[in-house]
Amino acid sequence: MQVKDLTIEELKLLIQETVAETIQSLLIDPDEGKKLKPEVKQQLLDSLQRTQAEEGGVPAKEIRVLA
Repeated sequence: MQVKDLTIEELKLLIQETVAETIQSLLIDPDEGKKLKPEVKQQLLDSLQRTQAEEGGVPAKEIRVLA
């Protein structure tokens, strides 16, 4: 079947399904289920505490090296 053969309702449904699939694929977390190294987790927690205390966080460059 070609697009030119679809009714307006069929085309709308096809577009809706395509948009829903695209949105769903963007919302999937590729890191789900993976574990952080303990030292990375601790650095992130320390960074969060400093940020909440308005002291600044750990630069992303430092976090990336340990990941």
